Formats: sequence, structure tokens, C-alpha cells
Amino acid sequence: MNFISDSESEQAQNLTIGGKAKNLFLLKKMGMTIPKFAVIPWEVLSEMIPAQVLNGDQEKISVFIEQVQISDNMLSRLLSTFGPTEYFAVRSSAIDEDGSVFSFAGQFESYLFVPKENLAEHIKKVWISAFSPRVSDYRKHHNITGQRGIAIIIQEMIDTDVAGVAFGLNPVSGNKNEKLINAVFGLGEGLVSGELNADLFVLHGSEIKSELAFKTHKISFDARNKTGTILSEIQSEQQQQSTLSTKQIIVLGEVLDKLEAEFDQPQDIEFAFKDEILYLLQTRPITTLNLQNEKTGEYILWDNSNIIESYPGVTTPLTFSFISKSYETAYKLFSAYLGVSESVIRDNETVFSNTLGFINGRVYYNLKSWYHMLAMLPGYHINARYMEKMMGVKERFDVPETYRLSKGKAWWRIAKMAIRMLFRFLSLPRKRKEFMQLLDKTISEYKGINYDAKSAGELMLLYRNFEKSLLLEWKAPLLNDFFAMIWFGMLQKQCEQYFGDQNANIHNDLLCGSSDIISVEPVHRSVRLATRITASPVLKSLFISESEQSIQIKLGANTSSEFVTIKKEIDQYIQDFGERCVGELKLETISYTQDPSRFIRILKSYVETGITSDQFSGKRENAIRANAEKEVEQRLKGSLYKKWKLKRTLKTARELVSARENLRYERTRAFGIVRQLFFHIGKRFYAGNVIDQERDIFYLTKEEIFSFIEGTSVTQNIKALISLRKGEFESYQIQAPPAERFATYGAPYHANDFFNTDKVEAHQGDLKGIGCSPGKVSGRVRVVLNPNEVSSLNGDILVTSSTDPGWVTLFPGALGIIVERGSLLSHSAIVSREMGKPCIVSVTGLLKTLKTGDQIEMDGSTGTISIIQK
Repeated sequence: MNFISDSESEQAQNLTIGGKAKNLFLLKKMGMTIPKFAVIPWEVLSEMIPAQVLNGDQEKISVFIEQVQISDNMLSRLLSTFGPTEYFAVRSSAIDEDGSVFSFAGQFESYLFVPKENLAEHIKKVWISAFSPRVSDYRKHHNITGQRGIAIIIQEMIDTDVAGVAFGLNPVSGNKNEKLINAVFGLGEGLVSGELNADLFVLHGSEIKSELAFKTHKISFDARNKTGTILSEIQSEQQQQSTLSTKQIIVLGEVLDKLEAEFDQPQDIEFAFKDEILYLLQTRPITTLNLQNEKTGEYILWDNSNIIESYPGVTTPLTFSFISKSYETAYKLFSAYLGVSESVIRDNETVFSNTLGFINGRVYYNLKSWYHMLAMLPGYHINARYMEKMMGVKERFDVPETYRLSKGKAWWRIAKMAIRMLFRFLSLPRKRKEFMQLLDKTISEYKGINYDAKSAGELMLLYRNFEKSLLLEWKAPLLNDFFAMIWFGMLQKQCEQYFGDQNANIHNDLLCGSSDIISVEPVHRSVRLATRITASPVLKSLFISESEQSIQIKLGANTSSEFVTIKKEIDQYIQDFGERCVGELKLETISYTQDPSRFIRILKSYVETGITSDQFSGKRENAIRANAEKEVEQRLKGSLYKKWKLKRTLKTARELVSARENLRYERTRAFGIVRQLFFHIGKRFYAGNVIDQERDIFYLTKEEIFSFIEGTSVTQNIKALISLRKGEFESYQIQAPPAERFATYGAPYHANDFFNTDKVEAHQGDLKGIGCSPGKVSGRVRVVLNPNEVSSLNGDILVTSSTDPGWVTLFPGALGIIVERGSLLSHSAIVSREMGKPCIVSVTGLLKTLKTGDQIEMDGSTGTISIIQK
């Protein structure tokens, strides 16, 4: 017996043939399509080497193998087994190879399109590679001991149309619900070596996300020399074409599921298609994942259910480095206001500097840090459980000894805090006014600066002065947020006491129609602009027939009065609200200030869908508010004290909630200045050939940018650093997002599952959320994940995961709004109430249940969602 053919699987069980060959036999047994193969076991090969040589120096073994003659009898039997096959693949199957821990990927030689007359020579070359210095180094690095045996696979060579690798779970993110596939035209050798660009496909259930590469070459049979492979050009029509069809991707997904069930763990496969037939070339356990986390080390709970409203989707390193420091400063200020001593704040620097986390390019709250900050407050020491319940903490963390106070000290600090907070509450209107004056003055100064005339160093100094004069003086918004939460809670509690279950949503109805909220002013202004455009036949024709870029050019070129007037109004809008856009708190976002055509696109969508001011007279929200006030009068008719108390609470809550939303817009304006400063630093870096593109600056952190300017950078080749980051963040874009809430143990990025949903409350029964703007409507669902991809909702019900202020331009065309994340004080809730649109937030399982086209009924008062037809 010189070898085992692919039909002799029983004999293979008793011989040393390595993991790769064993798996080929298993694949064939499962009924998978495998190119015909045979295996020369280690026992056969080792018999050709004397024991004293085999146990000696590896170099002597290699020299000896070169002199070994592969018998004509073995070759003759091999060739007869394969019949008319002319070309072969010769591969290794080492004893340690393709195991559950180490793959030995790329360590051994393999040869493709080997003519039958050269078969013996290439069998020896693969055999020798088992004793190469490269393999010895690999074994030493991974502390692999034991026998250095190898078996050799001889396989029918197929000149494939497409080849690639596929993983039963996403090895980049660790997401067990995703499969990742890479594919190239021709043979898979160029993919494995990294020589060729490959298409990337991520399969999540039946959903496929594709990232197609620009493919210029492929590896195929060298027909001219009739042996081996050659790098050849791809025809131009194929260069941007997908290597795999949807059907082929789904088939690969099904095969990966079968293999995982058979091998009891996700597999890494090499595959090929020839004439639409799928061939499996090998399978092995995925070894590139981190080892399973043993749930030891520091426990951290991560959550983005609220912060996703401000930082949706993938966020760049520059934005995260900027906001991380901003949040640290804000929480320190806030803790000091609430009576936490300077010494405690100083001793817990790491708590404040780790309030946010960065998971697969997405911003998360570190709830352990948040909990520890809560535990620093004086009242926590008196009644920890009550405070945890009030603040919505569902998990407890160990509180450091430095936080623990005697009850006497705790009561004394509470008394001091209460007195301070009373004075701060009384002075809040004045503080807000002073803050607005400072902000207007500072932003006005910075808008008057010619950034194009400044060097990178000067722009850095401008940022630092801006941070010192404004970003670190954010006291009024912090205090207003705190008091808004308190008074909103008081209003809700009083309404529950006075109305019970008769009108559970009356506190929201009472907050409708707050005309002083600046967040809805951009909607009203833009709708008024659209109305004027629609009223002019010439302008209406322009906005319907032309692209936004063309509209912008023609508005500037035409000197007729109506063109000049509407251009002036658009320019004034951008001057006032140019930073209010989707993703407005992300520095990498291109605002309307930077690209006015993006705002013209919004106006164009309003004109095309017939949205006018007549639809937004404010009557609906005013009627909701008036009816709620009338109900209060009737219900509390006989109790003057209760009526006075509720009206007083309502008046203060309205003022604070409106101010909260307005101050959030001021944050947007401030972030707009920061965006401009860093964008112009990017322009300076690009002009100096430091980076390849102006917008590459967003892939560096603030600290990396400044250290490069100041000569303290530890990496001077920041082009290479940016290239690494861009590749990583591109993969984050097409991956499914991590879970809304999940836990990590030890180092968060090592051996942790970001997609585990154990910490997310399971959805059971009918969909139910928090009703935050009244109204009952029935209609068609439109699931929108990126508002830039939708021109208008045309009366559909908007369903999405989260919103930020930039989404309000879609609200006019929506019949109702349902958001998976959020709270009664979230932006979508406040603006919906003001616009009189039914709105439900915080709906567990929303996007897993509803799809575009579903017919539903939603009740913005009760928060219930009934599915009429799917």
C-alpha cells in the first residue's frame, strides 16, 4: 500500500494522514463535491528514511529526501487512479496542520497545475517543506512539540472560474450570527497570498452585505508553459463585477451550516466554482479567533441605547478621541456640582476618563464607570438601592472603599448639596443667558477667521483656545439637563397621582406645542422655503427636473429676482442652521455649511412630494395641548392646591425641556467649529503630503494629530497608520452592529463576544414601547437606517433604530415615528410632540419584527404597535 484513494476512507482511519486529509475524507463522506484525491500517509514516507536520519538534524533529512526515488510502481498506480487527469495539485497534510488550535497556514509548500510527468518531483518538494527552517520557527513560536510528520495530498486540478475562503462565523468581529466570504476570479492562490484584491461578502441570515473590490488580475493556468500558474489581466467588464452571485453566496452559507453541525464548531473552508458547480478544497476549524473567554478579570457592562442617538453607526477615531475628553470633563464638572469633593474626583481620574468605550467603531457607555460616578454622590451612601432604582441601574458593581462614607458625613454632604442645588436652580436662567452670550460671541469670532490662511500649528492653537473658552465652560447645559430630568419626573409622577390609568400619557400631551424649541425651527424654515419654491412655476420646474448640484449652480448664476430671493433665503438658512444635519455631532460628517447641495437635496425632496406649510400650521399639536389642559381643569376642578401645584411643575418642566433641546443645538454649533478646524488641519496635512486625502485626518485621533504637529509623535508614517485604520473601519461599516448591551471580562478586545444579547431584555408578545407623542394611525412601515438614502417617506410610518436631530427633515413626510432606542426626553420624542406626530420610542425587538411594507397600527399614547399584515 503506497497511498489511499478517496474511496478508501476506512483505511485512512488507521493511518497518520494529518487534519487536512482527514477532513477531505469526511467531506466526501458527507456527500460534498470534492475534486478527486489520494493521500500518501506519513507511514509510507517515513519508511523511506532510515531511523538515524529521521531522528537527526532537519537539514540532513531534507538532503536525504532530495535523493529519495519515488517508485515507478507508486506513480503508475497513482496515475491510473486518476484516469485521464492531466494536471494535479500537490499539497501537504501535516500531523499538526489544520487542528483546532494551530492551522500552519502558509507554512508548507503546495503546487498547482503539476503535469503528471513532474508529479514525483513536486511530491518531494512538499515533503521537504515539513523540515524547513520556516516550519521549525513556527513550531517553536507556538510551543508545538512532538512528531514532525507529514502526509501528502495529490488532487485533481480544476481550472476554476471563482475561488475563495469562507468562514462559519465572522473571524474579524467574532459575530457568530455572520458568515464572512472572500472571493476572487480564477484560482484562490492570489487571495490566500494577499496578492490580489478580493470581494468581501457578509452573510447575516438571508441578508447579504457586499464590498466589491476593483479587481485587475487573476491567477490561472499557465497554458503557454503548460505547467504552474500565471498572473493575468481581468477583462475590463469584469473588474467591478461581483465574483459571486446571490445564489452562490446562499449555497456557501448553507454548506457552512452543514459543516458546523457535522464538526461541532464553525469552519474555515477553501472553495471554488467551476461551471456553477461548488467544489470544496479543504475545511478546518476557525483558529484565528481569540480563545473562549473564561469570564475572569474585570467585568464591564457596555450600553449604547441612549448615546446612539448622538453618535449613530460607525464613528471615526478623531470624533471618539474628541468626545471622550469632552465627556470626561463634563462628568467631572457635574460631579463637583452635586457635592463630590475635589479629592474624590482627583483620586478617580480613571473612572472619569473611561466613561465611553469604542467597540467596532461604535460609541458605548461604560456602565461600570457610570455606576461608580453615581456611587460618589452623597445620597448614595444613605440609600443605595433607592438611588440605583431611581437612576435605572439594573446591575451593581463593587464600589471602591474610597467612596464609602459614614452616614453622618453623608447626611452633611446631602444638606450642603441641597442648598447648593437650590441656589443653582434659582440662578439657572441667568447662567443660561450668560452661557448663550459667551457661546454667540465665541462662535461669531471663530466664524470670522480665515482658516485657509492658517497653518496646522495655528489651527491647533485655535482649537485649544476654543476648548478653553467654551468647551470647558459647559456648566449651564449640564445643570439644565439635570433639572430637566428632575422636573420631568415630577410632572410624570403628579400626573400618575391625579389621573391614574385614565390618561397615562397626559404629561406628554401637556408638553406638546412648545413653540420655543429651536430643533423644529429648521423643519418649519425648510418647509416654508419649499412652499415658496412650489408656488413659483420656474423654481418648481428647476427643483423637480435638475440635480441638487445643478440647482445650486443655476441659483447662483440666475439674476432674476425670484432666483436671487430664494438663493438669499437658502444662504441665510445655512448660515443659521448649516450644522444641523444627520450625524451632526460626528466630526467626519459633511454639514450643510460645508456642502450646501445637501440641504438643496432636502428642499428638492419636499418639492417633489408636495410638502408645504399648510400641512404644518401647528394646529394639531396646539389642539393636543389644549385638550390636555382642559382635562386638567376638569379633573382638578375641586382642588385648587393640586391644580396650582401641577401648573407650577408643568411651567418649569416646559421651560427646562425646551431649554434642554435648545442647548443641545448650541452644542451642535460648537461642534461645527471643531469640525471646521480639524478639516482645515487635514487640508494642511494633505498639501504637505503628510496624508493622501484631506478627509483622511478623521482616521487619526486628536492626540496623534497634535503630537505630529508638535514633534512628539511615536509614528511618523501616518499614511500607513491611516491605511490600517481605513481598512479596519471599512470592515466595521459592513458588519452587523454589536449588541445594544453586552458584558466583557478582562481586556475588552480580547476573547469577548460583542454580539451576545444575554444582557438585552428579550422581546415577548406584541410590540410595546414608550408612547411619547399621542395619536393613533394605521399605515405602511418604511424601515430607514440611513436618512441620506431616502428623499421622502410619502406618508409611511418611519421605523428606525435611533435618530439624531438631522433626521427631522424626514419627519414632515412621516405618518408616524417608531424608534427602537430612546426615551421620553430623546430628540425624536421632543420634536414629534412639537410637530404633533404620533411617536413611540424604546421598542424592544422592533427591527427584528417589522420590515418595510408591513401594515401596522400604532398608538402614540399607549406605546402599542399592532401588526395588521406582514
